[in-house]
Amino acid sequence: MSGRDGSQRERATPGAGRRSEVDAVIRSTLDERGLEYQRTGEGSYLVRLPGTHKQATMCWLVAGDHALLVEAFVMRHPDEHRERLYDFLLQRNARMYGVAFSVDPSGDVYLVGRVALSSVSPDEIDRLLGAVLSYADDNFDAMLEIGFAGSIRREWTWRAARGESLANLQPFARFADPDRQ
Repeated sequence: MSGRDGSQRERATPGAGRRSEVDAVIRSTLDERGLEYQRTGEGSYLVRLPGTHKQATMCWLVAGDHALLVEAFVMRHPDEHRERLYDFLLQRNARMYGVAFSVDPSGDVYLVGRVALSSVSPDEIDRLLGAVLSYADDNFDAMLEIGFAGSIRREWTWRAARGESLANLQPFARFADPDRQ
């Protein structure tokens, strides 16, 4: 781009300087909290959040020109009771901070949010990641029960008949174990 004096000037990308600052804040916050992550480019991080119910939630933090995108895959599309699951998620959205449940065109469930770059700080990143982990992990068993109860019952029956481990299905024993009913 030429200036009035005929000199060549580069067009500055809006938010590029702020994105650089946000990149440094994200990296130092993740390092200080001892979180496992991959930096995929300036301002772009894939963070592993270890859970209790859901083994891990992978969360993207991506700084754009004006906002920080927060996005995490929660679970694949439900096999059954899709409307009931979506109703469950929508009721939770009203009480959530920073992110909300969302579905993609396939029906897979995500947590998604955006925060102005000017609001990004170590405390805000910590709050957002804590929210993602809490919402994904705390609701995971209920989401699986609603969307995959039939599959869980069939898996329980199949493993029990073969004497295989039921350890990772124990959270669902109250509805999957025919001997409990």
